[in-house]
Amino acid sequence: MTIAAHTVSHHVTVNSPNLVAVLPGSDPALRNEYILYTAHLDHLGIGEPVNGDSIYNGAADNSSGVAGVLELARAFTGLPQPPRRSIMFLIVTGEEKGLQGSDYFAHYPTVPIGQIAANLNMDELPTLYDFADVVALGSEHSSIGKDVERVAGEMNLQVSPDPAPEEVYFVRSDQYSLVRQGVPAVDVNSGYKAVDPKIDGRQMNEHWEAVHYHQPSDDMQQQPLDLDAAAKCSQFDFRLGYALAQKTERPTWNAGDFFGQTFGKTR
Repeated sequence: MTIAAHTVSHHVTVNSPNLVAVLPGSDPALRNEYILYTAHLDHLGIGEPVNGDSIYNGAADNSSGVAGVLELARAFTGLPQPPRRSIMFLIVTGEEKGLQGSDYFAHYPTVPIGQIAANLNMDELPTLYDFADVVALGSEHSSIGKDVERVAGEMNLQVSPDPAPEEVYFVRSDQYSLVRQGVPAVDVNSGYKAVDPKIDGRQMNEHWEAVHYHQPSDDMQQQPLDLDAAAKCSQFDFRLGYALAQKTERPTWNAGDFFGQTFGKTR
């Protein structure tokens, strides 16, 4: 059998900025190290209409994460004294086009990459139900896992393993750009355990993925939005980042870890 194919591509140059801000740390010995919060601002824009709607809003993916980073910036700047390490807030572009904004920052950071102690990414905050457990993607690869366990205990939450490892979410969002430059990173979200025993968290998440993920219906009207759950996850991220910023020891890759062995030597 012989197949002939002809493809025509049209290319245009598009400029789309990242946005970054820094809260300087309070400890002269640690203020040149940074805890980096990230979230991506982009979504899919205008596309194929679904039920007459062609605007792909991205309310959960990822306006929720951007709102979370902004609120964390508000919370950190409202503290009586900044944490010991500096806190960097980074809103990136082009995640949906292949992590392009975070990859650019990771290669051309505004501070030396070796001074970024950890990355906490916020992508699709939980908005479906009040949750009783968290999944911290990447926490099993570094010492950040111990801090995740401690913060979860303080908030009376369980820590669950990735319920969908076949989806390899850890390498599919902006934290992976930093990981590839040797930065220990996590992305915290809810698990499938709901506070209300009548709620099937797995079923709700799978339904959202099937119906709303990368669809125009990911907006503020056509899906359930539990904003208290999103705030709860943001509080977890705040506590985790604050703990990492206060510790004298910076996060390290676990001994023998694949990501640490593969990328940690680049730092």
